[in-house]
Amino acid sequence: MSTLTMVDWTVICPLDRLDPDRGVAALVDGVQVALFRTGGELYAVDNLDPVGGAYVMSRGIVGCRGGRPTLASPLHKQVYELGTGRCLDLPDVVLRRHEVRCRDGVVEVRLRQEE
Repeated sequence: MSTLTMVDWTVICPLDRLDPDRGVAALVDGVQVALFRTGGELYAVDNLDPVGGAYVMSRGIVGCRGGRPTLASPLHKQVYELGTGRCLDLPDVVLRRHEVRCRDGVVEVRLRQEE
């Protein structure tokens, strides 16, 4: 059984540096994170494509299925729900999510790490 631990919040960038529906990669404590701003919400996921094994998710295609924001891998086009990380094409695959917030116009990320 794995447990999740949270590390401290890390400042990434001003909110206005995140273009709507476009991804940005950031290095947080040695982990590549992909950040997205879509539908007025912020999302942070691993930049590592869990199927393709490459650090490319920040270049993925932002979309929507059933009213939920999604991200399609730029490699093989698997689609993930941004809010849950669940892969809609491969039920056993999950894209790891991280906490993200905006405080005083600054985007911050807190990593989720499995132990």
